[in-house]
Amino acid sequence: MLTLIVRRLALGLLTLLAVSIIIFIGTEILPGDVAEAILGQSATEENTAAIREQLGLNRPPHVRYLDWLGGFVQGDLGTSLGNRRPIAPQIGFRFGNTMLLAAMAAMIAVPVAIGLGLISAIKQDTPIDRGISVGSLMAISVPEFFVGYILILFIAVKLGWLPSLSNVNDRMDFGQQLEAMALPAITLTLVTVAHMMRMTRAAVISVMNSPYIEMAHLKGMKYWRIVVQHALPNVLSPIITVVMLNLAYLVVGVVVVEVVFTYPGMGQYMVDSVSKRDVPVVQATGLIFAGVWVLLILLADILSILANPRLRHPK
Repeated sequence: MLTLIVRRLALGLLTLLAVSIIIFIGTEILPGDVAEAILGQSATEENTAAIREQLGLNRPPHVRYLDWLGGFVQGDLGTSLGNRRPIAPQIGFRFGNTMLLAAMAAMIAVPVAIGLGLISAIKQDTPIDRGISVGSLMAISVPEFFVGYILILFIAVKLGWLPSLSNVNDRMDFGQQLEAMALPAITLTLVTVAHMMRMTRAAVISVMNSPYIEMAHLKGMKYWRIVVQHALPNVLSPIITVVMLNLAYLVVGVVVVEVVFTYPGMGQYMVDSVSKRDVPVVQATGLIFAGVWVLLILLADILSILANPRLRHPK
């Protein structure tokens, strides 16, 4: 078990290293000059050369990459080009907001998805199963930004139940923050529930023809008890994997939702920095998102191994 975990950790670190290289190269090949973008109309050859010297842009790319990666590992995320302030304190508040929104959506989506998946498996080939399947297909097919705008139109504008903009700040109490986050959390929930529900349903149905399930039928057990007590524990591994993948999406995929609802999270911060060509912020937020994704995938692998004895003892 320890060997498997160490192997997964090594693969995760290699993945992060590769992602950091891709992020750095991606920001390097963007069209235009960062120094000229900062100076704007006052950009002259002398001013541009001075800014490039000040920011270290005249150094070789591999030297700048190693300096950036070394500082990131030590907790130094660099300085924003927009306001010349350290990036780490600015990201800290926004990262907390993003994690709070993802956690709020996950607490709703995971039990609802597993519950609907079990109901759909128990009521297989019934109108209830078909209705849940059709609803999940519709949810998968509609992009999250469109779901967000539909919720704003009906719930915020026409009904006036919830605010359309999620302006969360430190002056709000926890109840006000939850109210402000309600619409983006509902949007993320509707998008992610469908994937988890369909995976739960498929995994449960796939084991229903197993010999131990037939024995439970012969004992006269009720169908729902067979599903919950016998089928569900044996399909935890794929369910855990898909749940963790969707949790990773909740953290990394909030970018579009945060922009739609003007939510002060890392996604909104990243998009604003892209529009301002604030390269250090884009690099820092991109690598943090990648780190969270790799960490959750690693956690999914470990939990799957713990839940499935065949993975712990492959021989």
